[in-house]
Amino acid sequence: MTAPADDEPAAPPAGTAGSRDVASARADAAGTEAATASGHAAGAHAVAATADDATADDTTADAASADDATADDATGPAAPELPETAPEPRGERIAKWLARAGIASRRDAEAMIAARRVRLNNHVVDTPATFVKPGDLVAVDRKPVSAPERTRLFRYHKPAGLVTTHRDPEGRPTVFDSLPPGLPRLVSVGRLDLNSEGLLLLTNDGALARRLELPANGWLRRYRVRVHGAVDEGVLAGLSRGIVVEGVAYGPIEAGLDSRQGSNAWLTVALREGKNREVRRVMQHLGLHVTRLLRTAYGPFQLGALPRGAVEEVNPKVLREQLGDPAPPRPGRDATPAPPPRPAAKRAPPARRAAARPPR
Repeated sequence: MTAPADDEPAAPPAGTAGSRDVASARADAAGTEAATASGHAAGAHAVAATADDATADDTTADAASADDATADDATGPAAPELPETAPEPRGERIAKWLARAGIASRRDAEAMIAARRVRLNNHVVDTPATFVKPGDLVAVDRKPVSAPERTRLFRYHKPAGLVTTHRDPEGRPTVFDSLPPGLPRLVSVGRLDLNSEGLLLLTNDGALARRLELPANGWLRRYRVRVHGAVDEGVLAGLSRGIVVEGVAYGPIEAGLDSRQGSNAWLTVALREGKNREVRRVMQHLGLHVTRLLRTAYGPFQLGALPRGAVEEVNPKVLREQLGDPAPPRPGRDATPAPPPRPAAKRAPPARRAAARPPR
C-alpha cells in the first residue's frame, strides 16, 4: 500500500463529509422547488383574493346604487327652482328728471347740481349720476319740485321787448313773466332775442326742448325779415353755400326778396342751425340793417294767425305724429281707442281641407 504525498489532498472516505455535501445540495434543490411551489400557491391565493375584492366592490356599488334609487323614489321629484327676483329699477337720472319736470335743460340741471342747489330726500345731490325713484322728494333751492307730467308743447307768439329767460339780471320783462296763469313751468325751445318776435315753442319737458334745438333734426326755422339798404338778390342766392362772418362759419341759408319799397325790403329767410343772432349778423355783413325780425315757423309748427302774446297748446296727437310719441295720450280725451281684436279664423280639420282641394 502506497502512502499519499504530503502536498496531495487525501480523498475523503465514503460516508464522511463528501457524502454530507451531496445530501446538502440535494436538500437545497428540494427546498427551492418547495419555495417555488409555495410562491405559485401564494400567487393563486392573491388572484383569488383580488377577484373576491372586485366582486365585493361590485356588490357594494350595486347595493349603494339601489339604496340611492330607493332614496330618490322615496323623496320624489326635485322641487322646481324659484325664479330669480327681478332687480329693483334704479330710477331716472336726476338731471333728466329735472329736465322733464320743466325746471331747466339737462345741461342747466347739471350746473344746478354742481352748485349744490338740488336736494334728494333732504340730502344735497353732489353728482348727476343720482337716480330718482317713484316717491322720492326732489327740491331745488329748497323748494319742492313736482314729479314730471306728460310732455306738453305750446306755441307762443312772442312780442318784441321781452327777454327769453326766466330771470334777467337787468330786470327787463321776460317771456315767462308775461305768460297767462294756469300753465305748468315751461322752458323755451331755443330763444328769440329782445327785439325779435314771432313763434316761440315752449314745453314742460327740458329734454324735449334740447332735442328740438339740435340742428341734427334738420328742421327749418323760417323768418320774415324787414331790412333797410340795397338788396342784391344774387348775393342773397349765394348764401345757400354758407358764409363765414368774423370767423364764424354759418351753414346754408335760404334767402329771397319778397317785396321792396324805397330803401326798405321784406325778405324770407330760412336756416337750420339757428346760431345766436345769426340772421342779424349775416344781414349786417351784407350791408343790410334789420329793422324787424319775425319767426313764422319752427319745423312743422307754424305761427299762423296766433295773436301776439297768445299761447296755444299743440294737440298731443299732432305732437306724437311729428315727434314719435314723446307724449302719451290722455285717457278719454285725445286717445284714439284701439280697434277690438279680430277673432281668429277657424281652421277646418285636415280631412275636410284635403277634400276641399280641387283635383290636379
